[in-house]
Amino acid sequence: MPETLARVPTQNAARYLQQLCKHWAHRFEVDFTPDHAVVALPEARLTLNAFPEALEILLQGESPEGVLRMRDVVQSHVDSFAFREAPLEFTWRP
Repeated sequence: MPETLARVPTQNAARYLQQLCKHWAHRFEVDFTPDHAVVALPEARLTLNAFPEALEILLQGESPEGVLRMRDVVQSHVDSFAFREAPLEFTWRP
């Protein structure tokens, strides 16, 4: 199963996790707590973990192309919520 993982340094990981989940809850199946979330995106399963110093983002999907598309979607949404802190550093690895 193709996947990609990023650990994004930020002191606001829990805030961004919750904003993403509330934003997507009306369109997708979302299950979240203040520091952990799972979102059923169209082409990948998104798992978020908030740590005091970083937001961990894991995407797992059926196709590499779908995972890459969802990676771009997730990154653009996190960037939009983090506009005061931008640019955030996303280092994606397989």
